Amino acid sequence: MGRPEITRDSAELAAAVRRGERQALAEALNLLDNRRPGARQQAAALVAQLQREESGDSGHLIGMTGPPGAGKSTLSAALIQVWRQRGLRVGVLAVDPSSPVSGGALLGDRLRMKTSADDDGVFVRSLACRGEFGGLSAEVWPMSLVMLAAFDLVLIETVGVGQREIDVSRMCDTTCFVAQPGSGDSVQFLKAGILEVPHVLVVNKEDMGAVARRTLSELGNALGRSHRDGNWQVPVLAASAANGTGIEALADALAQHHAILVKGGRLDARRRDYQAHWILKRLQEEFGTHGIDQLGGEQAITVQLVTEQQSLLEQYQSFRQRLLTRDSH
Repeated sequence: MGRPEITRDSAELAAAVRRGERQALAEALNLLDNRRPGARQQAAALVAQLQREESGDSGHLIGMTGPPGAGKSTLSAALIQVWRQRGLRVGVLAVDPSSPVSGGALLGDRLRMKTSADDDGVFVRSLACRGEFGGLSAEVWPMSLVMLAAFDLVLIETVGVGQREIDVSRMCDTTCFVAQPGSGDSVQFLKAGILEVPHVLVVNKEDMGAVARRTLSELGNALGRSHRDGNWQVPVLAASAANGTGIEALADALAQHHAILVKGGRLDARRRDYQAHWILKRLQEEFGTHGIDQLGGEQAITVQLVTEQQSLLEQYQSFRQRLLTRDSH
């Protein structure tokens, strides 16, 4: 059975999304996940409406990544409790492994994060990664824009695919790497390139004692005095989602990184870069390197994308149409 068509216009739906209405959020996210041409047009109009009326630095977009078994979902749930106690509204995009049969999210039928269904200040959407490398799906960035219009914090939790999860850092304001004590994987992932990704690094399950302390020490040594975003030194923290320890400190570190970005006036520019990266990746997937070359090359496209004032899907469709028109001649 197909999804019902959206009956309200983009302005009305955008207003309801900004008010944080759950039904409107579900409608908007379903619209972005709908592949029919009519739905594509409606989605583009909705995103354009939201982007016109929102500043480029509204909300805080946080990426939670790390190897399988590190306890990302449990830690996310503990963070959500702290954020709600601080009066912050939270939206979550939980990216799950795709079902090989349906293509849908394997974990989509159950809420992995134990949050209250009666709390209108928390909204969790589970979606499939659909085999995308990088631990994310194509819908995550457009859906993030919808969520940022409704919530103070938007948390993206990626599937655990290890060192390929670098895409999350090209989409989120703040990236948090969650390490598993004693697995050995965490240090290997860091050495393999993840080292350049996180703004905050946390060893979960510190209640495991000596093995957690050893992992904390190893990661601290591997990271050294690494800096991101100018004067931000990456903290290496310890937490236990099970015992509720270290969660406040983690929430504080995430907020401090966001504050530095806002104070430096860099958030809007970063999000323009995210948008350019998303569009380039979609164009590359559909038209290949040849298509990118036809548009003047990656660097020229990026410059044009970050300087234009068009909304995400309008900008994407504009570039896509240029390539389709060339191919038809």
